[in-house]
Amino acid sequence: MSGRLGLVLTGGGARGAYQAGALLAISEITGASSLPFPVLVGSSAGSINASFLASRAEDFGRATRELSDLWTTLRAASVYRTGVVAVSKKAASWLTDLGLGGLIGSGRGRSLLDTAPLRELLESNLDPDAISRNVAAGRVHGVSVTATDYERGVAVNFYEGAPEIAPWSRVTRIGVRAKLTAAHVLASSAIPIFFPAAEVDGHWFADGSIRLSTPLSPAIHLGADRLIAIAVRQADLGEPVAPGSEEHKGEYPTTAATIGVLLNALFLEALESDIERTRRINHTLSLLPAAVVASQSTPLRPIDVLVLRPSRDPSSLVVRTLDNVPGTIRYLFRGLGASETAGWDLLSYLEFDSAYTTRLMMLGYEDTMARADEVRAFMA
Repeated sequence: MSGRLGLVLTGGGARGAYQAGALLAISEITGASSLPFPVLVGSSAGSINASFLASRAEDFGRATRELSDLWTTLRAASVYRTGVVAVSKKAASWLTDLGLGGLIGSGRGRSLLDTAPLRELLESNLDPDAISRNVAAGRVHGVSVTATDYERGVAVNFYEGAPEIAPWSRVTRIGVRAKLTAAHVLASSAIPIFFPAAEVDGHWFADGSIRLSTPLSPAIHLGADRLIAIAVRQADLGEPVAPGSEEHKGEYPTTAATIGVLLNALFLEALESDIERTRRINHTLSLLPAAVVASQSTPLRPIDVLVLRPSRDPSSLVVRTLDNVPGTIRYLFRGLGASETAGWDLLSYLEFDSAYTTRLMMLGYEDTMARADEVRAFMA
């Protein structure tokens, strides 16, 4: 196949470990010495993986091994503070705001968790100068991380890349050239409510997946014609159960279940919709004369997409590792209604523990190795 190859890494909190496993398998399948993806884009946890690869583009095999090691040695304390004092202080701030209605000041409850450790983790594993060197050397044509601007309500695709890549502006998303740093990745990973907003250049940002309804678009703007997208959701979750049927329990959803549904919508549905939209556009373009397509003010081009996704529901793996969650965090989750029988989706995004992330990483590796011939042919 011809055309510039791009890698799209979506959000998903702790589910980002699945992407690390898939990337390790791609490294072994292709045997590529340097980064085979000139274009890298990521949002939320995907921004961590994308920026990690961009800073180590000269040795793809080593980069994927180190990325897998990073995910499989994680502890919750590496991402957010788990001590009794820190968690209690956060909870008290929320209770004060809600209970006193702002009578003694409001806004103390900025997030349920303190992610100071995540900033330290990113700063120790991301070398902004290395990204710039790899762009200058041509090993990376373009890399983007997406964050949501609270004030403007748009998805900001912060990108670093070749000089010919021009900024872009659409209704709900803009492309802004920047020297990528840990601050941009932290902003892209700021899951609302649970993680605090992050500041970049005087603006406050939340998780990039909130407003990014077209997660493939940054890679296309950066010049990719073929995309490998690594999803973190199982393809077939079964037929929905109709309300009123015997299988439908009709139980009132817990807060954890509600948040889990919202996070699924935030992180997962946009990619599925964008892939479907891209395939429809490809089909339409195939029916039009080339001259007609080329005459448009913004010419479209066909984009080949290969999607790698879990063969199992990641939330089904998390229940086996609940005992590894720090007591204070488990107490917080239980207060939201998470348990051995409910709230698994929420836990699957926030359980940053090696017992869980290792299972996910291995699932990503095994799923991708099972499609080795397909991956090899697509990347050839």
